[in-house]
Amino acid sequence: MKKIVYIIAITILSFSIISCGQKTVNNAEDHEHEEHNDERIVYLNKQQQAALHLKLGTFEMRNLTTVIKTNGQLEVPPENTADITAILGGNVKFIRVFIGDFVKKGQTLAILEHPNYISLQENFAVIASKLEFLEQEYFRQKELYENEVGSGKDFQKAKAEYHTAQAKYEGLKSRLLLLNISPNKVMNGNISSTIHILSPISGYVNEVNIKLGTYVDAKDKLFQVTDNSAIHADFVVYEKDVHLLQQDQKIHFTVSNRPGKEYTANIFAIGKQFDSKTRAIHIHAVIKEPSDELIPGMYITGHLHTDENYVSTLPNDAIVRDGTKSFIFVVVQHDEKNHEGIEQDENNETLAFKMQEVITGQQDDGYTEVHLIQDITKSTKIVMNAAYYLLADMDKEETEHDH
Repeated sequence: MKKIVYIIAITILSFSIISCGQKTVNNAEDHEHEEHNDERIVYLNKQQQAALHLKLGTFEMRNLTTVIKTNGQLEVPPENTADITAILGGNVKFIRVFIGDFVKKGQTLAILEHPNYISLQENFAVIASKLEFLEQEYFRQKELYENEVGSGKDFQKAKAEYHTAQAKYEGLKSRLLLLNISPNKVMNGNISSTIHILSPISGYVNEVNIKLGTYVDAKDKLFQVTDNSAIHADFVVYEKDVHLLQQDQKIHFTVSNRPGKEYTANIFAIGKQFDSKTRAIHIHAVIKEPSDELIPGMYITGHLHTDENYVSTLPNDAIVRDGTKSFIFVVVQHDEKNHEGIEQDENNETLAFKMQEVITGQQDDGYTEVHLIQDITKSTKIVMNAAYYLLADMDKEETEHDH
């Protein structure tokens, strides 16, 4: 009887050990399966990447502290813009430039013609010839007067006529120079019916306000030329934020025609008078990255940081929320394999993106502060946009797999 009980006890113990062993194996398998499910990866082929305009990048250090929002426009100093007129009215004979052309200082913009130009040159030629005679007469009468041979009246008359002719000569000469006509050529008998309108500065032609044959007066603006090399940013800051402004503070701004491109400027002048309507002042900032794409008059929006606290950031479109957690997508490293055992490389048509949890912080101007829970290498590429699409695509694949 004792022998039978002993055999039964051994049998029960063996069964218990086997059952415990099976449970341990199953738990290990469940844990392994759970870890596998945590490795959430989505794959995009070349066509999908192109359709999403997928952008890859890395963290950007940005200042996400006290921020002043501002807007304004691009300007150039007054000495860098020229409104060009005709010194003397005339008819347009030739137009040498178009809007947008770059011109150098002294380059011909247009040619005008008019009989008045001929009359001016004739008058100068006459007075120049007369002046030579009057000068000789003046010195002759002066010598006679000093030697008490000639009368004082004749000397005074010669002196007055000479000085009058000399003043008229200098006046006509100055008018010819303003019209870009050479006085020496006129004195040699070379008289022209036309004048050349020259650019006083180097820059781009912004306005052409004439047509062939049109008569233009001296007050009419024919052209406008602007030198963009000295372009700067002119911002408006409201009264409540003025006390935070300082010389040489940095302003990051974008222009309307390139919203994805950010420029940096430093304040060099702060206005000292409020606008009575807006209760705001103007501040002027020199642009650190001048570009031909920046044109005076462009609308700009910017933000000014009043202190410095640079943190790692990513664009808002690079971060997704799944439940109560935040995630980013990183390109699978070269030593990792996809589900088919194919090494993922940016040179291949298909890329694998792994979902990785992060902790988010402050937000400003389309960027969010990001703290990593799991470290990644500096060379690891991060999806900069369309992260929500990748999450949706991943959820769709998991749903299809469950079915």
